[in-house]
Formats: sequence, C-alpha cells, structure tokens
Amino acid sequence: MSADPIPESLTALPESDRGRVERVETVAIDGREVPRLVGEYWAATQRQSHSLHEVSYRACFKAELPRFFIERWSQPGDVVYDPFMGRGTTLLEAALHGRVPLGNDVNPLAGILLRPRLDPPGLREVQARLAEIEWDRAVEVELDLSMFYHPETLAEIAALRAHLLGREREGRLDAADRWIRMVATNRLTGHSPGFFSVYTMPPNQAVTAEAQAKINERRGQRPADAYKDVRALILRKSRALLRDLTPADRAWLAEVAPRARVLCGDARETREIADGSVALVVTSPPFLNVVQYAKDNWLRCWFNGIDAQAVAAGITSPRSLEEWSGAMLGALRELRRVVRPGGWVAFEVGDVDGGRLLLDEVIAPLGEEAGLVCEAILVNEQEFTKTANCWGVRNNRKGTNTNRIVLLTRQ
Repeated sequence: MSADPIPESLTALPESDRGRVERVETVAIDGREVPRLVGEYWAATQRQSHSLHEVSYRACFKAELPRFFIERWSQPGDVVYDPFMGRGTTLLEAALHGRVPLGNDVNPLAGILLRPRLDPPGLREVQARLAEIEWDRAVEVELDLSMFYHPETLAEIAALRAHLLGREREGRLDAADRWIRMVATNRLTGHSPGFFSVYTMPPNQAVTAEAQAKINERRGQRPADAYKDVRALILRKSRALLRDLTPADRAWLAEVAPRARVLCGDARETREIADGSVALVVTSPPFLNVVQYAKDNWLRCWFNGIDAQAVAAGITSPRSLEEWSGAMLGALRELRRVVRPGGWVAFEVGDVDGGRLLLDEVIAPLGEEAGLVCEAILVNEQEFTKTANCWGVRNNRKGTNTNRIVLLTRQ
C-alpha cells in the first residue's frame, strides 16, 4: 500500500505502523474524502497489558488501544483525558507512561475502581489492614443475596462493607482501605473460583437475583455448599494486580498521581477543565443502548453505598441514532474547548446492528460540526479466540474484534 492516502499530519506515525495498514478506504465528510486505514495496530493476545489493568468492567477496551495513541501523540507530562473513563484504562495507561491522567464518568464506580491503582499500596499494607477488620461483626443485609453467596461469605462481605462505609463516613478511608474496596468490588460476582459468589455471569455483568436463582437451578449448584474466604481472595487478587509493578512504575505513578483528576458528571459540561489544557483524548462513549451500565453494576453500587437508580438516571442511554448523535455532538463540542491547538482526540466506536451501522461514519462529521478536523479513521481489525461465552462467540471459538477510532485534531 502506498503511504499517499495517509494525511501529512499523520506522518509522525512510524513507518512500521504505516506498514500495518492492510487496506485503505475513504469516507466522504462534507465534500472531502477522509482515509479509513484498516489493519492490525496492536496485539490481539489476551492479558498483554500491565497487571494493574486486570479489573473487570463492561465494554472496556484493552490497554493496547490507548497506549498506541499515548505513545505517538503525547509526551511525558502532558494531560491525557477520557471523558467516558469507565474503569480508567486510558488514565492508568497514561500514568504508567508519565502522562497526567484526567478522567470523567457519570458513574461514581469509575473513580472507586481507578484511584487506588494510581497509588497502589504494598502487599504488606493490604495484609495488615485486612487483619484489622472485624470479620465476625454481625451486620444486617437489607437485600436477599442468598442465591449468590454462602451465608458465612455474605456475612464477611457485609462486615467488610460496614467497615469501609464507616471509615468513609468518618473521613478515615486511606490508601489501603481504598485498595481493598476496589478489589472487593471487582470480586463480588464472577464465573471462576476467584470470586466471592457461586458461578454466575462474568464480573462485569451482575445478573438479577431472579436470574441467578435460575442459573443455580440449571447448574445444580447450591450457594450454601460454596464457602469463599473473602479475606484470602482479596489478598490473592491484590497479589495478581501488583504482579507487574516495578520500581520504575511506582516512580511514574508517584510523580503524576498527585496531579490526576477524576470528575463525576456529564461529559458535555466539564467546567472544571481549563480551556486548551488537554494534549490527547482517548475515549469510547456509551454505545447505542447496547450496554446497560447501571443495571450491570447494581451489586457493585450496593456494596459501595451508591444509589444505582440515581446513577442510571444520569447515564446517557439513547435508544435512537438521533438521540445518541445529539449527546455525542455535545461531548465533542466540549472536547473542542478543552483540547489544546494541535492536540488530538482518538474517539473509539464500534459497529452496531450486526455491522450495518458503522458509528465512525456518524462520529466523523459530528466532530467536524463541533469544530474539530477529522484527519483519519483507524480501524484495528484482528482475529481472536474467546475465552468467555459472550459477544456471540463461544469459548475457544475464533471471532473478529474491530475497533473504529475516529482521529480528530484541533487546529
């Protein structure tokens, strides 16, 4: 393939990356043709990322995606922003590369899942705090969660929840507490022995109590027969998350974490962010009613004392393309304000409706309407083998994963 279709502004892309482009398509935007460069830009292998990323969240992208743009379109010390941060993949990857993380999400769980990983305690600190918790404390649970947990496991979860919420009310929640809260939030339910619950859906999809009762019946499993040691599982997951953490990583995190900011609000109104202060945005917005973020996180919200219904009310879940486009235009206009001249926006979207609707062709003209310039669309297309039964691809079956990234710049 000739390099001619690649805009001059993308010449900073290394030759090795340009060589990964397998085909070039064009998309017409307001009378001009924008190149859509299809190829495989980062590895498809699972768990290639830093171990600190191994926190489950629905519809999150791999760390390789933000890393690709962070390494090429920002420098150490630059502010890297994600207005729909989710579990904070972009922010954590930015911090590990010496960039200043800035994030926003309407769901307060986002900050709970990210902040402790920007300032991780040592394993001994975690062990010491776990030893201080009153695990045999009797705490009433207002929900019937018997379909998920052994009675003793549920009692330990309730005691931990009471400890954390109490420390938060008293203003005494520290780094060790926040870490334990993050890990426990991630371990509440799942489909392997490393979770507190009996077998259920993956941890980023908490099913309803009624649905779990049906899963138990279908699998012939009894929560009363499946005690899980909450403290031991938290320590085990902590050890796994900290596995790749090096002194160099801790040095970067120590330098940038104090300057990190995590907002909780509407991505269309982020007045806390100064005009022209962001070097790079890497984000992926809520898709067209494909993912029910609040519904999937009801149990995590309960554990953290968060009103799930209030969260749901604040999350954009448009049911039509027109509604979604309006919401995205508002977010893009706000990005136009906060991105500095010469800065970049990598806006990742997917395809919906069985591939019949390509959202990159929607976002590109919206970006231009917002005052940004669409330089290119990168499509990362790769084959993979699923290890979980989701996205319509069964375990150990091959599928194709596609990331569509609209690359916009402020001139």
